[in-house]
Amino acid sequence: MTIVNETNKPKKKKKLRHNEYYDIQSVFDNLYKRSSEKAIFKNIYEIVISRENILLAYRNIKSNRGSKTGGTNKKTILDVQANDTESIVEYVRNRLVDYKPHSVKRKLIPKSNGKLRPLGIPTIEDRLIQQCILQVLEPICEARFHNDSYGFRPNRSTHHAIAKSYNNINVVKMNYVVDVDIEGFFDNVDHGKLLKQMWSLGIQDKRIISIVSKMLKAEVEGEGIPTKGTPQGGILSPLLTNIVLNELDWWISSQYLDFPAKQRKSGKGYGNISEKDYKNNSNRLHSLRMHTKLKPCFIVRYVDDFKIFTNSYNNANKLFIATTKWLKERLGLEVSKEKSKIVNLRSNYSEFLGFKMKADLKYKEGKTKYVVKCHISDKAKERIKLEVRKKIHEVKNDNTPKSMYKMNSLILGVHNYYGVATQANRDFNDIEQCVYSSIRYNWRRIDKRRGEFSNTYLKFYKDYKHRKQFFVRQIALYPISGIGFKRPTVFNRNINNYSEVGRSTIHEKLNFENSSNLKHIMNNPIIQRSVEYNDNRISLYSSQKGKCAITKLNLNLGNMHCHHKVPRCMNGSDKYQNLIFLNKDIHLLVHSNKGTTQKRIIQKYGLDKELLKKVNELRKLVGNYNITEVKMTY
Repeated sequence: MTIVNETNKPKKKKKLRHNEYYDIQSVFDNLYKRSSEKAIFKNIYEIVISRENILLAYRNIKSNRGSKTGGTNKKTILDVQANDTESIVEYVRNRLVDYKPHSVKRKLIPKSNGKLRPLGIPTIEDRLIQQCILQVLEPICEARFHNDSYGFRPNRSTHHAIAKSYNNINVVKMNYVVDVDIEGFFDNVDHGKLLKQMWSLGIQDKRIISIVSKMLKAEVEGEGIPTKGTPQGGILSPLLTNIVLNELDWWISSQYLDFPAKQRKSGKGYGNISEKDYKNNSNRLHSLRMHTKLKPCFIVRYVDDFKIFTNSYNNANKLFIATTKWLKERLGLEVSKEKSKIVNLRSNYSEFLGFKMKADLKYKEGKTKYVVKCHISDKAKERIKLEVRKKIHEVKNDNTPKSMYKMNSLILGVHNYYGVATQANRDFNDIEQCVYSSIRYNWRRIDKRRGEFSNTYLKFYKDYKHRKQFFVRQIALYPISGIGFKRPTVFNRNINNYSEVGRSTIHEKLNFENSSNLKHIMNNPIIQRSVEYNDNRISLYSSQKGKCAITKLNLNLGNMHCHHKVPRCMNGSDKYQNLIFLNKDIHLLVHSNKGTTQKRIIQKYGLDKELLKKVNELRKLVGNYNITEVKMTY
């Protein structure tokens, strides 16, 4: 079996495509540009309550897995999408006139250490409002955030944080790290300080500040009104978290990385010395390191989990004391004495985001150097073993293709995440050794006939040489030890959701002949029809590139119909999968049982056997007979 060659698909990011659907990308771009120029924003409330922004917010949250989780009022996205478009817009605007948040549902979920993490789940209506605010605040904040924070930010991931850590060890040669654990960070954020930090970032619209303040003080079910903290589970919470710790990022950076320095150069004549900027940033940092007493320090942060890299124990100790004091005095946050420490990476491991890394001494061509050595952390390794064993038992009890797909999904998922560890292959070999006997024992009586390898298997594991291949229901088990080191890449700061140049490497703008009609569809929803129907019409028109699904001819205003495959009178829904754009005549052909009408349309468009087959599939769903079964004698 061979791998199917992939076609060159256009680069597409879902949220950026949604911005285009609602014609609001230029607004966000302008906010980002002005924020990068240190502008002050006093009238962003109008953008928050704009029709386009509200409908975009609905679009962004409706497909989230959590959108079907009810809050204290038990309502979900299904209740929201039943309303018509204008009702949704008016609802959000009316709520924000004098905003009073609904109470927040408390839910406890288990953590890897056995403790419970408290989540605060707002109602679906409040989540919609939070999404409206997030969309407007994000471009403003992104322009002001530090480059070395990676949690819950567009285009950034844990792998970028790991790559930066590798760079600090291998290239910058920082072999000491300050591990700081903030005690109960999410429960101890000072509300007043957070609002002041928003103000200092240029968010000075008092109406927005007031709304965010009320969100922070929303009553928690069974606990009352909080006086501090940001609830984990709210849509706006990750952004607020980054706002709180952004000040820390820039403070650490000001100590060394962004310390102002000029290159001194002697000119003609006695005592004529001039200063100019360094052309190369690495030369500037080298000069700071060689000619000043500054402590080299580089922060890498992922939400509240961060590390400060430096080059000596003395510097690390000073940074540890200064950072602990700064967090206490500036942000009112305590540091955990048990979990916070200084680590010499040349002799000990430091854990970060499920990995543990150290600086390992290597000998090459008579020279020695320290390079990063990274394993899966011990806790993460044990957790993977437990999850794999759990899936093994599920396959034993329900040896169906579905259970094997879940098993393989788990293996592929942990490979994708932990493949950036330099010792990933060794760690997964250990995991496979531990679970191998469990596989043999539990699967000894189930169907293990050999089958064909799937395209996904061949794509990721084609070259893997394994000692034993397991099949269940003719589905191949992905090899647990079939993983190699995948070098993580440092984040490319040129990538940016809020500029045309920054988007060019990750996203291609919508471009088809009838794209102007898309704006018309967005601005002219079908009255008294659900917001789900009107929203899906937009993405459906885009996916069909403005062409009829049958004839592939351009759709024009007044000559295009959005057809329900299963009619509403037969309990058909407004879901995307149940809709299709057809031109007026083809839509009539789907519904008409009049012979002369059928003949006229078939001849007009020259419908061949294949196109008639597609028409008949649609006719069958509406309860009509198959045209090809009738002799075309009219």
